[in-house]
Amino acid sequence: MPKQTTVRLPDELADEAEAVARVKGTSVNQLIIDSLSAEIERVRADDEFTSRAKRLIERDKELLERLAK
Repeated sequence: MPKQTTVRLPDELADEAEAVARVKGTSVNQLIIDSLSAEIERVRADDEFTSRAKRLIERDKELLERLAK
């Protein structure tokens, strides 16, 4: 089941999103899904991002292991 969330957009961005969605023949919801999917793919391909993510994951793992003792 899809997770529902609320997104608060500035008025101008919301208006532009509605216009883009209308021209593309899709919903604002689908436009947001497509945009988020594209951004996630972009950052996954970014070596600097993935390196930072790995460092943060390792740090969090170490902190959780210390807390679990």
